Amino acid sequence: MWSPASGSISTVALAHGAGAGMEHPFLAGLAEALVASGVSVLRFVFPYVEAGRRMPGPAAHAVATWAGVQAWLAGAAPGPYTAVGKSYGGRMASVAAAEGVIAPAGLVYLGYPLHAPGRADKPRAAHLPAIGMPQLFVEGENDPFIDPRAQFDEVVASCQDARVQWIVGGNHSFEVKGARRPADEIGAGLAPVVAGFVRSL
Repeated sequence: MWSPASGSISTVALAHGAGAGMEHPFLAGLAEALVASGVSVLRFVFPYVEAGRRMPGPAAHAVATWAGVQAWLAGAAPGPYTAVGKSYGGRMASVAAAEGVIAPAGLVYLGYPLHAPGRADKPRAAHLPAIGMPQLFVEGENDPFIDPRAQFDEVVASCQDARVQWIVGGNHSFEVKGARRPADEIGAGLAPVVAGFVRSL
C-alpha cells in the first residue's frame, strides 16, 4: 500500500510483525502519522500472510520480499529509503541488509525480537554487526523479547552504528500498563521518533 506524502523528501518501507498484516491498527496509525509529517510510506505483506497462513515461512522468502520492496521503490520513489519493521518485519530487514540484499539509508526496529520470551539462550543477533548503515532500536522498557537488558545492551554495542530509543514503561507492543490506548494511537505516537531518525540520515 503506497501512501505518498505531499512534498515528501523521505520514504519509509514499513513491514508488519509476525502475528499481523499491514492493515494492523498499529501500523496504520504509524503510517498515517508519518505521511502527515511529510514522509511517504510503503506498507506490504510477507508471502505467508498473502497465502493466508499465520506463521512466517522461511527467512529467505522474507528477505526476497524485502528485495522486491527495494526494487519497487527504486521505480516509484527514486532515492534513499529507510527500512522500518515491527518485530519480525524489522528483524527480516536486518537479515536482508546484513546479507547485502537491500541497501537502505538506515533501519528502524520497532521492538526488535532479540529472542523469544524466556529464551535468552537463543538470541537472533549474530548478523547485526555486519550491518554498516545506521540502526535505530525503538524498544519498550518492559519488553520480554529483550530481557535481560544487559544482553540487549551488548548486542547494540556490537553494532557498527546503532542507537536505542526507549519507550518508558512500554511492552513489546508499546502498550504501557495503566495507560490504555488504542493501537493506532500507539503507532502514531512513534511517528516523531521514526521521522526524526529518517530525516537525520
